[in-house]
Amino acid sequence: ESQYNRAVTAKRQPGSAFKPFVYLTAIEAGLTPETIRQDAPLDVKGWKPENYSHEYFGAVTLTQALAMSLNTVSVRLGLEVGPKNVVRTAHRLGISSKLDANASIALGTSEVSLVELVGAYAPFANGGLGISPHVVNKIRTVEGKLLYARPADQLGQVIEPRNVAAMNIMMQET
Repeated sequence: ESQYNRAVTAKRQPGSAFKPFVYLTAIEAGLTPETIRQDAPLDVKGWKPENYSHEYFGAVTLTQALAMSLNTVSVRLGLEVGPKNVVRTAHRLGISSKLDANASIALGTSEVSLVELVGAYAPFANGGLGISPHVVNKIRTVEGKLLYARPADQLGQVIEPRNVAAMNIMMQET
């Protein structure tokens, strides 16, 4: 009954759905799906992020960490590559909302809209090409006259193919 378009207008914290941007930033910085990082308790200036299960698994590959959605590894990676770089990656892929470049960005604490998140995920599935989410491609009259044609996306390659491949290997495990 409401006219409020939640998919386009409402903003929410994406939580763990933001983690692929952290891992992509790490891959682009030279890490690999087999890179090992520690899943262990962490203290960032008094903030102590924990895993959902409250368990820790020690040395894990980035693939395992992403598959298990390990918060401590995501935060460690975010700090290692730099929160500002994580924000740059998310913006490059299509997130347009303001993102806070802090340690908690790795856990998706900045708010985004659903349409932004979906659009930013698209390059993982289409070879690294950026897209602008949209609903209408063409509008024609009953007689067939073209009234509107959406121009093609001009975003180009936003993820290098080898990095898309690495991320797809990791995301297949989730």
